Amino acid sequence: MDEKITIIEGPPPTFDAVHELWATGIHETPTLGKVVVTQLRTFNGAELVERCHRAWRHREPIQLEYKSPEGLKLEAPIVAARTSQTDSGDLLTLWVRLPEDDIQVEFSYLEDSEDLDDDGESDPEDFDDYDLPDVP
Repeated sequence: MDEKITIIEGPPPTFDAVHELWATGIHETPTLGKVVVTQLRTFNGAELVERCHRAWRHREPIQLEYKSPEGLKLEAPIVAARTSQTDSGDLLTLWVRLPEDDIQVEFSYLEDSEDLDDDGESDPEDFDDYDLPDVP
């Protein structure tokens, strides 16, 4: 039976892309996937990290079990774990492997507040003009 760390309550975890090179080195598998990171609050971060280490010492997988936004139970293999202390308790950082098909990319940008008028909208006149070639 696989070991699991289960998220019992709260919203589904959000996963962020990992841009560190070491994460590529731990991702050896015959299936396509991507290592992503999530952070969870917990009361026993050191115990959960030790559970991961114990499974890896015995060369066994350990899974993160969580619910999707639709309420379905999902699992993702945990490939690295770390805990840190915060004012509100332990923060558990987990690096997990998700299949490429399960990854959705969300793009966003922050607008510079100086480029917004009073109603929060962009005003094209506030932007610098660029030297653009004349089009015939």
